[in-house]
Amino acid sequence: MKLPVLLALVTALFAADVVIPPAAQMQPAELAKDLKTPLVLHVGFPVLYKSVHIQGTAYAGPGSKTEGLEELKKAVAGQPLDRAIVIYCGCCPWDKCPNVKPAFAALKAMGFKNVKAVVIPENLKTDWIDKGYPTDRRAPTAQ
Repeated sequence: MKLPVLLALVTALFAADVVIPPAAQMQPAELAKDLKTPLVLHVGFPVLYKSVHIQGTAYAGPGSKTEGLEELKKAVAGQPLDRAIVIYCGCCPWDKCPNVKPAFAALKAMGFKNVKAVVIPENLKTDWIDKGYPTDRRAPTAQ
């Protein structure tokens, strides 16, 4: 394992102490206005992403798990360190989310300078879907 990845993983383990500064926080309405410019990544649980997610976003693994942080590393591989990256989860209230802080910490430890996290106060349904913001839903499977 390369040093930057190891550093990112160790940093993420201490994510409970991570504070996402207000300048790195984004409200849902702000993201809804521009889904094209930043690289937007879902760092929550796969069941949520597979059922419904913010339109055009990529799945990057749950930030609370080591394997999720490895997926996040793959999702940003080759991106310039000044690339605008926005992460979100939406599994639960912002202050209880187990995924955003570790993902944020990992991206910062990897050297990314322009990382923001979407503040989802309650959950993705209440704070994104119910407000009519763009979503992608899993296509129904053939029965």
